[in-house]
Amino acid sequence: MNLALLFRSTAACTALAFACLACAEKTDREKPIAFTADGGEVNYETKTGVLTGNVVITQGTLTIKADRINFKQNGDNSLSATAFGNPIAFRQKRDDAEGYYEGWAKRAEYDGTKEQLELFENAILKRGDDEIRSNYISYNSATELFKAEGRPSATPVAGEIGRTDRVRGTFQPKEGTPLPGKAPAAKSNAPVSLTPSGEIAPANK
Repeated sequence: MNLALLFRSTAACTALAFACLACAEKTDREKPIAFTADGGEVNYETKTGVLTGNVVITQGTLTIKADRINFKQNGDNSLSATAFGNPIAFRQKRDDAEGYYEGWAKRAEYDGTKEQLELFENAILKRGDDEIRSNYISYNSATELFKAEGRPSATPVAGEIGRTDRVRGTFQPKEGTPLPGKAPAAKSNAPVSLTPSGEIAPANK
């Protein structure tokens, strides 16, 4: 897999970017937008709305759960939304691949036209067992690019483990990948020599 890394460290932020071969489910925008909430206001003429209280909005494999979501249906039928929660939850299937991308944060902005997701404040983005944590994470399924920046938290947590002004991530090893310098053992095509056992050798007359 082609992997592009960009790491930049300054007093204000640390940035990490890498390319991934998988992208979001392309057929999601062909599906209807459905939503449930405790309350809200929806304009069916402009295809916009503000939903509050246990909000769940879906389009195909895409699901956003939050305390509040401002959303609209774009001209290409895709969904755009700004979500607020503690935390919000985002989930979308990978295109032509098994598994989902999942994200959590206190605020999220999703632009379906650009296929761009941004997570703000205590953000986590996962693909299987791989994950990135930071105070800002963006993912663009059209360009297959992730980016994370270590921004100071508005609600800092004491201790190194709780720090969110740094980018943290984990990539799990691929299954079946040989270690460098250790090629798989080759099978020998040489004939096998058979030696009779003394226990079954014919007796001398």
